[in-house]
Amino acid sequence: MVTIKDVAKVAGVSPSTVSRVVSGHSRISKETSRKVKQIMDEMGYHPNVMAKSLVSKTTNTLAIMLPRPAEELFQDFFFGELLRGILTQSTRAGYDMLLTAATSEHTEHETISRLVMGRRVDGVILLSSRVSDPLISFLGEQSIPSVLIGRPNMHPDFLSVDNDNVQAAYDATQHLIAQGHKRIGFVSGPPNLTVSNDRMEGYVKALRDADLEMRTEWIVEGEFLQESGYRAMSFFMSLPERPTALVVIDDVVAFGVLRGLTELSYKVPEDISIVSFNNIALSELATPPITSIDIGTYQLGYTASQTLIRLIQGEPVHQKRIVIPHRLIVRDSSIQASTRRS
Repeated sequence: MVTIKDVAKVAGVSPSTVSRVVSGHSRISKETSRKVKQIMDEMGYHPNVMAKSLVSKTTNTLAIMLPRPAEELFQDFFFGELLRGILTQSTRAGYDMLLTAATSEHTEHETISRLVMGRRVDGVILLSSRVSDPLISFLGEQSIPSVLIGRPNMHPDFLSVDNDNVQAAYDATQHLIAQGHKRIGFVSGPPNLTVSNDRMEGYVKALRDADLEMRTEWIVEGEFLQESGYRAMSFFMSLPERPTALVVIDDVVAFGVLRGLTELSYKVPEDISIVSFNNIALSELATPPITSIDIGTYQLGYTASQTLIRLIQGEPVHQKRIVIPHRLIVRDSSIQASTRRS
């Protein structure tokens, strides 16, 4: 990371002169100011805007990079529980949180650069993992203290806290198979997200191990939004041969599935069984209550915050990938296929 001393050495001035340029001191000539600012830009130096950081080189602040615009993010109760875990641990450790979001990968990179290089934060927590993620590459190359909640697809050495999403989806699918279902569909998430691919892999593996057919028309991709589940039902229930059970990527998406089925006059689980993920509080209050994989959402956030703070404070972190256990919570949305309506 470029420092004031580095800039001063290249510019041929003292560190105090660079500091005065940063603060806009009137005694610095325009020529010197222009020269120093040009070198700062060339070297990628970002002034520290926090007075405390100038002295201690720490801010006791962690940045949380939200994976999509906040108006979409907070429609998913999963992220609220994740943030609760992060905030609980960081507050106990004396750290503040700075939430930030970006509208594109380019602005995301710029945002993190400004926060980290400007020393406004001590480290970064990423809340999701893309299949190809330049932000993870940037953080790793710059040796910026960072933790990913998810699996770093192309960067196995990047510090992460995650579930075994392949096994979790395998268990969800296997549960439906054990109930006697042979035609099982999958409502997936965006294909550019690692979690979508991992859960798809687990679903496919469970079908193959049971010698069951996997049909592409029984797989629908969408977003982590209720509307995606709603739209999926219009497609599935119009098929000549529809699935009798569904694995759904997320509880919020499953709410959309239930709404779509209700409007089409189908019943769960009599007409179609459902297993979902995340086990948010509302899944138990749905009609019917949704069978869901509990991925330990709170623990994911708590552990990610705890691990990042340990890294910042120079404590040893022995595991590059920390896996939080999952468990299947069986409720009324999944029953034996033999009890369904004909």
